[in-house]
Amino acid sequence: MIPLICAPMATLSHEAFRRAVERFGGCDEYVTEMINAPSLVNGGPFEAYYLLNGPVPEKIVWQLTGSKAEPLAEAAQIVAQKGGKGVDINMGCSAPQIYKTGAGIAWMLKPLAETQEAVRGVKAVLEEHERQTGVKLRLSVKCRLGAEDFTERTFFAFSDMLVENGVEQIALHPRSIKEKYRFLPKYDYVEKLALRYADCHIPVILNGGIQDAQSAERALHAAPHAAGLMIARAAAQKPWIFDELKRHFAGGKAEPRRVDCEQLALDFIADVE
Repeated sequence: MIPLICAPMATLSHEAFRRAVERFGGCDEYVTEMINAPSLVNGGPFEAYYLLNGPVPEKIVWQLTGSKAEPLAEAAQIVAQKGGKGVDINMGCSAPQIYKTGAGIAWMLKPLAETQEAVRGVKAVLEEHERQTGVKLRLSVKCRLGAEDFTERTFFAFSDMLVENGVEQIALHPRSIKEKYRFLPKYDYVEKLALRYADCHIPVILNGGIQDAQSAERALHAAPHAAGLMIARAAAQKPWIFDELKRHFAGGKAEPRRVDCEQLALDFIADVE
């Protein structure tokens, strides 16, 4: 069965939300909300909440954001001590308040050498962590296609740089920086990326536009070599979507299960508190 991943969502991908998803059977991985690397390193007031890793610590992927290489590496040292599946660098957030600071998708717009420095720094931290503890943590990157005028050449130059510097998994939301959700993502780029690194065994995760079993099938029809599905907004709307997809891909019925939404809300509030 294809892996199902809960995407990072600012202010939502926290432990209380993961508990809501787990009540319906959960998913394979949970990417945390963006952890601002400088704030984490400097002991910001909210970072203790971002570091909560329940209820399934073994499924956690720590996502870091920042505009400079050094704080990203320092933050990677901190989250590596918390275990989980790995560390992800956010290179895809297109929210203006993020990329205008030099973080998120801004990494795709910077000179490759500058972005390469950031990737190498985090990779070195994870390799040293493995040498000292014997625990391997995967390095991944979540990205988009790039600027509005991106080309296949510029996009693949970026992705090749990631792979050459130790990135072991790429999650692609195949839209450019300003593309909204009116039209379907360009899933053909997920397929192109997956085929490009098939011999390197680099999984490419499809993100964007998955709302139910039918849209998941449509996405996989366009990108049959995708190694997993990452879901964001639909998971916030119905935390049981992963259960629906599991039953669908297992050959069962994908109709929504009966849900006591009032109890779900009350449980979620209690968990947040």
